[in-house]
Amino acid sequence: MVERVPMTREGHESLLKELNRLKKVERPKVIEDIAEAREHGDLSENAEYDAAKEKQSFVEGRIMELEDKLSRAEVIDVSNFSEDRVVFGAMVTLQDENSGEEVMYKIVGTDEADPKSKKISVGSPIAKALIGKSTDDSVKVTIPSGNKEYVILDINYDQ
Repeated sequence: MVERVPMTREGHESLLKELNRLKKVERPKVIEDIAEAREHGDLSENAEYDAAKEKQSFVEGRIMELEDKLSRAEVIDVSNFSEDRVVFGAMVTLQDENSGEEVMYKIVGTDEADPKSKKISVGSPIAKALIGKSTDDSVKVTIPSGNKEYVILDINYDQ
């Protein structure tokens, strides 16, 4: 059985853009760089050639990785979700019960996670604690820095 990779429409489009750039821009440039380095003669002591081959290996590896993820992608359309429960794709506003500080997180697929942009992986401790909960529910989360208690203030699925 093929393991599906959940992602938002935004995440899917981002991976498609990256794949397209790698295939249409990076791959041809690397091939050109290798050809140019070959023209410089002895390949055994040619640092440019070695660097170009290493970059080619990285680009081809990333292309294969993206093609695999995209072939297994399960794009979750959140536009039809009810805003009464937290599920994948939700934007959740929380209030720290101790400090009163408000934070907002969007629950996304593993490859889309970016804590600086407040996008957390569906597999993260916070997301796991939030899934299935409703507005005004209290949530206890164990994170690397300790235990946190939050109250869910709002759930929405606006893209």
